[in-house]
Parts: sequence; C-alpha cells; structure tokens
Amino acid sequence: MVKSRQWLLNAKATGLPTIEGDNPTFKLVETELPDPKDDEVLVKLTYLSNDPAQRGWISKDADPDRLYVPPVREGSPMNARGLAEVVESKSSSFKKGDTVIASTGWSEYAVLPAKQLQPTPDLPGGKGKTHYLGALGLTGLTAYFGLTEVVGTTSDDTVVVSGAAGATGMMAVQIAKNILGCKKVIGMAGSDEKCKWVESLGADLCLNYKSSSFEEDLKKALPAPDGFANVYFDNVGGSITDLMLNRMAKYGRISCCGAISNYNNSGEATYGIKNWFEIIIMRLQCKGFIVLDYMDKYPQAREVFRKALEDGKLKIDEGEQIVKGGFEDVPKTWLQLFSGGNTGKLVTAIHSRAIVDRNTALGHVLTF
Repeated sequence: MVKSRQWLLNAKATGLPTIEGDNPTFKLVETELPDPKDDEVLVKLTYLSNDPAQRGWISKDADPDRLYVPPVREGSPMNARGLAEVVESKSSSFKKGDTVIASTGWSEYAVLPAKQLQPTPDLPGGKGKTHYLGALGLTGLTAYFGLTEVVGTTSDDTVVVSGAAGATGMMAVQIAKNILGCKKVIGMAGSDEKCKWVESLGADLCLNYKSSSFEEDLKKALPAPDGFANVYFDNVGGSITDLMLNRMAKYGRISCCGAISNYNNSGEATYGIKNWFEIIIMRLQCKGFIVLDYMDKYPQAREVFRKALEDGKLKIDEGEQIVKGGFEDVPKTWLQLFSGGNTGKLVTAIHSRAIVDRNTALGHVLTF
C-alpha cells in the first residue's frame, strides 16, 4: 500500500488563488495509490516546477475549448511537472533510483505510464538536474522558439524583454544577446536589484518598470535616431505591452509569450490594450505561440543550449531559486510567482514522507 498526500483543486479561481478561508482554491488530502501495472512506474516527487501558466488551468473564467491543455478539474490534483525518483518500475525503460521528468502534479508520489517519463542525462559541468525544469526545459525552450521561430530574431535587431528577471525572461535575454548576438538587448524587471542581475546575464540595460521615470527611461534606452525596438518578447501583457506598442519600429515583431499582469484579473479589472492602432499604422506583427508547437525541434534547441553552456554563453545556476520546505507548503511557494517574490526559475524542493511497503505483511516503512 502506498499513501500519498496531494493538493487538489478545491474551487476554480476568479482572482488571486487562496489557500485559506471557507472555500480555498486548493485542499490537501491523503489518498491511496494503485499498484503499478506493466509498463508503469511509481515515482517520488523531489522537485516541483512552478509556472505562471498553471494559473490559466484553474481559472473559473477560462473556456476549456480554448485552452491548449485540458483544465484542471475541481477535485483533481493540481497539474505540474516535476523532477522525480523512480521508486518501483514495471518497465524495461527505467529502474529504481533513476531520475526522471514527469507530469507528477502536486502529489508526493505518482503512478505513471513509463512512456510519459523523460530521462535526465547528466549536464555539462555537473550542473543540477533541476535545470531540466527551467533553463534547459520547457521554460528555456519557450524563450528560444519565441525568439527564433516566432519572430525570426537576428543580430541586427534591438530586442526588449519584459519580465526579464523571470524564468523565461532571463533565458530570452541570454539567448538574444549571447547566442543570437543581437545588437542591443533591453530588459524590464520590478526592482533595481533584479535589473542589476539581468544586466549581469548580458542585457545591455535593464529598466525598473516600477520607477516613476520608467517611460522616459525606455525612450532614452532605445537606440538613436529612431528610438524604437525591432523585437519585443512579451511575458507580461497589460500596461507595459500597451506602452511597447508605441515604442516599436515599423514592421516590428512581437513574440506574445505571456500575460502575467492580467492572470489574476477578470472583468473590468483586466487591463485592455489602448494603443491597438499602432499595430496597424506601424505594420506590426504580433504572434502568440505555445512551446508545444515546436516539439519536433526540441532536440535541435537542446543541442544549442548544450554548446552554449560549454562555451560559457549561458548562466543558469544564478537563474534558479530553489525553495525548501514540506509538501504542505507547495501552494504557498507557487503563489510567489504572482507577488514578484522570485528571481529566475522558481523550484520547490519537496521533503516527502516515508511510504509503506505493501510487499511486507508487517507494513515495513521505507524511507527515500
């Protein structure tokens, strides 16, 4: 018998998700897992990926037919990817002790089909495998394809990246400057400290969007004589995107990756675009995308990352924030994404409890 704690979606969210009160967004329960069948694997969650996109999967206002993944149903475990250890395997592809990437959800333990697990080869320089959840995983791939495939960024471009201190933004800055060789890369972040860090990654300049002089600073930062950007990598939406529509060069390209500024807003609280006419008169290209659109090109991008790591063109250790805590703290850590509390990729280190070995009549406790 294997018992596992899980965080279930208790109620769809309309504003900022809650973990307290009469009807919290999430609820902690304990459940009994089924035995692994042929070609299935029992895994123990060790590190959990925290991603802003998860907010859309639990939105009360979202139309399920327009989501790119099925929404989380009320009463089901919250969806998420994690780094996990194989505890028991009934598959020839994995053995006990292997480290894998899997859609574990917010669950201490999970029984999953082996075909859904991804191996985690050792990384150059002995770097931690948690990077498969961020810089070298879907986060980094999102930045790479958002720049290369979606808007065709070249070395001649001036690039602006919003949310530059976040998991995707910090990779977009490095890819634009250190891999693609863009002539100027400008980041945006929410504090002077974060901006200094973004500049240490390679940005020519990073602007604090909370500064009273932000709009004027942006105009001065963009290159003369025009003072406009060719490419905007948009992680935030809202008022910053509205401002950037006024700062795009003719035929500029906008890679629409995220809209975190509006994720917890609904109805009249949602910021609407006021400068839409700029798209028309400046002949702008605004293109949305999902990283899953480019699955067939993942191996190519990962090879680019591996070489960039070996050449010292990517700094990823500094862009990972690992929060240690108990499983009961999982939602609290995830909510840091929406308060600006994280720098780079936010990862939760899970301290799981022991499980019971169902193969012994005495119920011997195993610790992992």
